[in-house]
Amino acid sequence: MTVFAVEYVYDAESGQVRDAHRPAHREWLTALAGEGVLLTSGPYSDGAGALLIFKASDDAALSDLLQQDPFASAQVISAIRITEWNPVIGLLSEHAA
Repeated sequence: MTVFAVEYVYDAESGQVRDAHRPAHREWLTALAGEGVLLTSGPYSDGAGALLIFKASDDAALSDLLQQDPFASAQVISAIRITEWNPVIGLLSEHAA
């Protein structure tokens, strides 16, 4: 499995819609964390987006998975950046390929 850093950029006008879908979004993320697919996640303090760290077989599989996010179906994500990442030091380094 490969580790990926995923950056969400939220639509600036989507605050109310995100608030409405946040419980389902976090429930989805919690389930993925329980499966070991999501290593960590959290929003940026300015509310403009979030950083999520996943384990996946490849970026295509991860892209398919991200389409299942309730935030994706609510169309509050204006951009997604997926980058293969190699954590070499620290708590997440044990997940490096």
